[in-house]
Amino acid sequence: MNIVLTIILTVQMLTALAMIGLILVQHGKGADMGAAFGSGGSGSLFGASGSANFLSRTTAVLATVFFVCTLALAYFGNLRPVSSGSVLEGAAAVAPMPAEPAVAPAAAASGAAQIPAK
Repeated sequence: MNIVLTIILTVQMLTALAMIGLILVQHGKGADMGAAFGSGGSGSLFGASGSANFLSRTTAVLATVFFVCTLALAYFGNLRPVSSGSVLEGAAAVAPMPAEPAVAPAAAASGAAQIPAK
């Protein structure tokens, strides 16, 4: 079970880092207006609008993987072992702690006794 949790956690962290990188690379909505009038890199690898579609779809896929990993980690984190008995039976199986010697509680000191003498 620990191996599965480690794999899910690793996939989640790698997905988060990839999402951070893709989000930082993407252009804002106002950047498309500048590319329409000739300024900007219209001769990019994916074309004028191809990079936005590719990056946004890749971000959406990574976000889906991230949320699935998050839900899986939450599910596995809340799993409890199934016990056949009650809580009291489980407590009886644990060895009792040794009893402490009975000591009378110290008398509470009055307020005047707590003031330090000069």
